[in-house]
Amino acid sequence: MVSSVEHAGVAGSKQVLLVPRLALMMFFQFFIWGTWSVTLGLVMTQHNLGTIIGDAFSAGPIASILSPFVLGMIVDRFFPSQKVMALLHLAGAVILWFVPGALEAQSGSLLIALLFAYTLCYMPTLALTNNIAFHSLSNSEKSFPVVRVFGTIGWIVAGICIGVSGISASVMIFQLAAACSVLLAVYSLTLPHTPAPAKGQPFRVRDLFCADAFSLLKQSHFLIFAICAMLISIPLGTYYAFTATFLADVGIQDVSSAMSFGQMSEIFFMLIIPLLFRRLGVKYMLLIGMVAWFVRYMLFAYGVSDEARWLLYAGILLHGVCYDFFFVIGFIYTDRVAGTQVKGQAQSLIVMFTYGIGMLLGSQISGALYNHLFTAGSPHVLSDWTTFWLIPAVAALVIAVLFLFSFRYKEQR
Repeated sequence: MVSSVEHAGVAGSKQVLLVPRLALMMFFQFFIWGTWSVTLGLVMTQHNLGTIIGDAFSAGPIASILSPFVLGMIVDRFFPSQKVMALLHLAGAVILWFVPGALEAQSGSLLIALLFAYTLCYMPTLALTNNIAFHSLSNSEKSFPVVRVFGTIGWIVAGICIGVSGISASVMIFQLAAACSVLLAVYSLTLPHTPAPAKGQPFRVRDLFCADAFSLLKQSHFLIFAICAMLISIPLGTYYAFTATFLADVGIQDVSSAMSFGQMSEIFFMLIIPLLFRRLGVKYMLLIGMVAWFVRYMLFAYGVSDEARWLLYAGILLHGVCYDFFFVIGFIYTDRVAGTQVKGQAQSLIVMFTYGIGMLLGSQISGALYNHLFTAGSPHVLSDWTTFWLIPAVAALVIAVLFLFSFRYKEQR
C-alpha cells in the first residue's frame, strides 16, 4: 500500500513538472525561429541582396510542402519524436553557422541553398513539438494552450533580445539562432519519450502521400476553406517577407521589438477565442480573420508619414486577429471535419496549403512586386510602399468576399 502511494506521488510530481518542461521546449522552438526570420529581409538589404528577399522567404514554404511527406512517415513508423527533433536541431545549428559567411560574401545562391537546407530541418520540428506535447499531456485540451502560448512568448523575447542588443540588422542573429539550436537539441533528449505511433504496421504508399486527407476535399465546404486558406496565405507571405524592411524605411529604429507587439496581441486574442467561438462559430471567426488582413494592409499603406505613424502600430497589433482567428480556428475546424484516422494527415494538408503553397506564392509574388517598385541600391520612395501594401489589401478583401458567399458549413452545436 505504501509503495503504491509513493509511486502515485512520484507520478503526480512528474505530471506537475511536465507542463513547465514542455513549455520550455516551445519557448526555445519559437525563440530560434524569431531570432532570424523577422529581420532576415533587413539583413539581406544590408548586404545588397534585397532583390532576392522573395526567394529567401520561399525556402520555408517549399520545406513545408516537402516535410510532411519526407519525414512524416519516419516519425510515425520508425523513430521516437524527441530523438528525431534533437538530430534535426543539431543539423540546423551547423547550417545556420555558415549563413553569415554567405551574407558577407553577398552570395545569393549560397544563401538560398543554406536557408532551404535549414528549413528542411526546422519545419518538421514544428510538428514534432506538438507530437511530444499531445502524447505526454493527460489532459491536452486544458494543458496544451498553456504549453503552446510559451512558443509565442519565445518569439516575443527573441524580437526584444535582438532589438535591445542592436543586432536586428546584423548577421549575428544567425549565430544566436545556431547556439540556441544546439541548446534545444541537447534539451530534446531529456523530453518525455514519444514513440512512433504506427511502429510495426505495414507500410502503405497512400499514407505517405496523405491520400485519405485529400479525400476530404470532396466536401464542398472543406474545399472552399482549403482554397481560401491557400489564397489568404499569399498576403501573409508578403507580411513576413517585407514588413521589417518597410518599417526600417519609414523610420522605425527598433524593428524587431516593434514587430513583437504583434505576438503580444496574439496572446490576448488566443485567450478570448473560446468566448467568441461559442458566439460567432467557425464561419464568422474565419471571416473576421480574413477581413483583418485587409484592414492591416490598409493601415500599412496609409501609415507611411510621420503624422500617421500610429497606423503602423495599429496594423502590427492586428496580428493577433489575423493569425489566431483564421489559422487557429482553421485548425480547429479541420479537426472537426477530419475523421479519427486522418486527423494528423488533415492538419498536415492544411499546413501544406497555407505555410507551403500559399506562403511560397506570397514570397514570390511580393518579391516580384518589390523588385518592380524599388530599384536596387537607390533610396526608397515612401509613396511606393503605399502602392506595395494596397495590392495585398485588395487581394485579401476579394478573398474574404469569396469566402463569405461560398463557404457553407453546418455548425456543430
